[in-house]
Amino acid sequence: MKKFIIPIALISFGLTNCTSLQQVADSLPGILENTSLGQTQIAAGLKEALQQGVDKQVVNLTKTNGFYNNSLVKIGLPSELQKVEKALRDVGLGSLADEGIKALNTAASNAVKEATPIFVDAITSMTISDATNILMGNKDAATQYLMKSTKTSLYKKFNPVIKSSFTKVGADKVWSNIITKYNALPLVKDVNPDLTDYVTQEALNGVYTMIEKEEANIRTNVSARSTNLLKSVFALQDKK
Repeated sequence: MKKFIIPIALISFGLTNCTSLQQVADSLPGILENTSLGQTQIAAGLKEALQQGVDKQVVNLTKTNGFYNNSLVKIGLPSELQKVEKALRDVGLGSLADEGIKALNTAASNAVKEATPIFVDAITSMTISDATNILMGNKDAATQYLMKSTKTSLYKKFNPVIKSSFTKVGADKVWSNIITKYNALPLVKDVNPDLTDYVTQEALNGVYTMIEKEEANIRTNVSARSTNLLKSVFALQDKK
C-alpha cells in the first residue's frame, strides 16, 4: 500500500505532538480508539512507510535505465514524432530511433534525482485536515495529495535538469540528427517538437505512477508492510 507509504508518512510529519495526534484520532471515529500503539510508534511507522515508498519506487527511477526498463513509465515518442519513428524504421534507421528514445528516458532518470526534497517539503507542510482526508480517502488519496502539492515545483526543477541532460548524454545531437534526417525525407511535413517540455511532463507522470503503485500495494497487501511497526500501523487503516 503505497497509500500508507506516502499518506502515512505525510501524517507522521504533520502530527508532531500529542495534541495533533489526538485531533486526528478524534476525527477518525473508532479507528484509533482501541489501538495499543503509542503516539510515538504511530508517527515512527508513518515515517518508515514514507521512506519505504521513496526507496522502492522514486529512487528506482533514478537508476541507470530506471525509466527505460520500466514498462509502466518508459517514455515513448509524442504523437507528433511517432510518424518520425516509423519513417526512420522504414528506411533502415531503427537503431537511430532507439538511441533517441533511450536518450529521452535517461534524461528523465536524471531529473527525478531532484524529486525527494520536494516530496519532503510537501509532507512537512501537510495539515491535520490533509492527513484526515488522506487516511480516509480513496486508494490513491496520498498520490493525489502529492500531485497537487508538488507538480508545479517538480516541473520547475525537472525542466532545466532535462534540458541539461539532453546536452550531457548527447540527446540534443541525436534528436537534431533524427529530425534533420526525417525532415529531409520526401513528402513529409517538417517537425520541430519541444522535447524538453514533453519529457518533463512524462517524467512527472512516471513518478506519480510509481507512487500510486506503491500506495495501492501497501493499502491492500499486508506482506508489503515489511516490518512489525508497519504492520501494526497499517492495520489501523484496514479498519476504516
